[in-house]
Amino acid sequence: MLLQTRRSRIPWTTLVLSAVTALVAAAISLLPPLGAPAAHAASAAPGSTADSRSESRPVYSYENAIRESVWVDTTIDGDADGRTDRVAVDIVRPREPEAQGRRVPVIMDASPYYSCCGRGNESQTKTYDAAGNPVRFPLFYDNYFVPRGYATVLVDLAGTNRSDGCVDVGGRSDILSAKAVVDWLNGRATGYTTATGGRTVKAGWSNGATGMIGKSYDGTIANGVAASGVKGLKTIVPIGAISSWYDYYFAKGAPLFDSGPDGLSDAVESDGAHARCAAVQKRLVEGAPRNGDWTGLWNDRHYVPDAGKVRASVFAVHGAQDLNVRTKHLGQWWKALADAGVERKIWLSQTGHVDPFDFRREEWVRTLHRWFDHYLLGIDNGIEREPMADVERAPDQWSTDRVWPPSGTRQTTLRPRGGATAGVGVLGTERAEPGSTETFTDDPALSEADWSAAIDTSTPGKAGFTTGPLERDLRLSGSGTVTVTATPSTADAHLSAVLVDLGPATIRNYTAAGEGITTLGNRTCWGSSTAGDSACFKETAADRADVEQTVFSRGWADLGHYADDGKARPLTPGKAYTITLDLAATDHVVPAGHRLGLIVAGTDAGLIEPPSTSPRLTLDLPRTSARLPLVGGAPKAAAAPSRTAAAPPLKGVRAPHHRTPLPSVSTHD
Repeated sequence: MLLQTRRSRIPWTTLVLSAVTALVAAAISLLPPLGAPAAHAASAAPGSTADSRSESRPVYSYENAIRESVWVDTTIDGDADGRTDRVAVDIVRPREPEAQGRRVPVIMDASPYYSCCGRGNESQTKTYDAAGNPVRFPLFYDNYFVPRGYATVLVDLAGTNRSDGCVDVGGRSDILSAKAVVDWLNGRATGYTTATGGRTVKAGWSNGATGMIGKSYDGTIANGVAASGVKGLKTIVPIGAISSWYDYYFAKGAPLFDSGPDGLSDAVESDGAHARCAAVQKRLVEGAPRNGDWTGLWNDRHYVPDAGKVRASVFAVHGAQDLNVRTKHLGQWWKALADAGVERKIWLSQTGHVDPFDFRREEWVRTLHRWFDHYLLGIDNGIEREPMADVERAPDQWSTDRVWPPSGTRQTTLRPRGGATAGVGVLGTERAEPGSTETFTDDPALSEADWSAAIDTSTPGKAGFTTGPLERDLRLSGSGTVTVTATPSTADAHLSAVLVDLGPATIRNYTAAGEGITTLGNRTCWGSSTAGDSACFKETAADRADVEQTVFSRGWADLGHYADDGKARPLTPGKAYTITLDLAATDHVVPAGHRLGLIVAGTDAGLIEPPSTSPRLTLDLPRTSARLPLVGGAPKAAAAPSRTAAAPPLKGVRAPHHRTPLPSVSTHD
């Protein structure tokens, strides 16, 4: 997953024209409106012209902004009621530009959670007055950006809140719910003043330039809409977002949750949708068998192959320890975007499934402001020329990289070998002796935390392999794989592979309830407020844990999917099978003096569902290896010490608890 330079698919003539258009747009957007203070005009930082910076200023009234609702026709009839579905679109936009004949860009968040579960750390929902007019818009986007000349548009996905139609969990209905609104903002779709009436309304106030943003399901919709290639979508900011719904529910056949997409749709649908969407629910059940087979349903929910259609820039944010939407989604999406030459930026934190507003608030607001100013207002503020990646190394400590993964990263093969004690082996570059094996028995009660805490001890539930203490820092950046050849004792078996940093560190406590943050009682304000919509949100702080070992990447598989064609097959006990497990993308530095460990085991308790049996698996060590994205190549390590006595357990964070699917009423959704 290397990326040495940024590439562009856009011809130079188009770039020149775009640059001229952007300069004109920037000049217009920065002209002070009649009666507005001169502070709205561009401000230049000291230095040369090339270093000058401009930004939009908060000169428009948020209190007097226009708040309205529109219902946009999606052109499909998902609930089969004989009329095409309309999705509810709540809009807040500055009043002054329209009065002056000026149009504004749009920041859009399309979500199924505006009534069922809420958004943000405080689980905010939409609110309306007695006449049905929107009052509260969740999150800070409206409070902060509307005074700066943007419209904020919040879309209820089909089948949720005030929209009709049905939820289809990342499928055609979900994506068209949002895509139709982008089309309407660009004059290509029909909007109505009511959910069922015939009076149409146009978005004459919009200049068509749209940026989509959102966390979790919302960011997933942004990915899917961008992959449709819709015109007018200038940028997306997916936060902890899915790139393939199959990979949300399964890891190469191993089930990650105890329910499928039908459970998610059932949780977010409105009462009306429950009554009319039984046929859609049935298709979700039938199309997502619990054996993990790839079916046609997943084709429509797999956005990665369509990365080449993406016209928008992408600012991706993800928690490296997100055990809900795992970083496999980020890794495969990022690589596909890189291959397609899409302009992009990335933040990778130490948190779990957490919004950057809650782990790096001030810098997030500043960066997002500059990002939207550049891609939606055309302001040349230089953000696209800055380092591509920000990576959190320790709580609140960040590093940057010009490109990500960084230059010098290459896939390097490391191999496990047996040691002096059964199940306690060595990890290095040398292949194991022919015929050497390790065995373990799947224990569904054990997790990666249990395995890594006992990596230096012979235990029946795992096989562990470690380097000696490293002579220098070792950075892993990107996605890796572990190829395993294993012989099961039963006809059903699941496998896990995890990478662990063995050594003391202070990390974000990602397995705690806050997934790396603690919510405080005081509030800070980010924009303008009204009586019904406050711009003030509870502050947060890093939740830290002092540990002696850290699992930083993991992958899972059902051994019955060894053929790699998306279909499960029964295993023959006593027969060897080879399968490759995809490790979640990461960016982690194993410091000098620490050891790098690889653990191969069965069920990762709390993260994958167990098989129907408890197999004993025998690893063929010469045919087992890990290909890891190492910056600078293979590690230099001191000789791994011989371990014949049980070592004391290593102190780590508590075992991961089972993550419920996205609709759970989490303080971080």
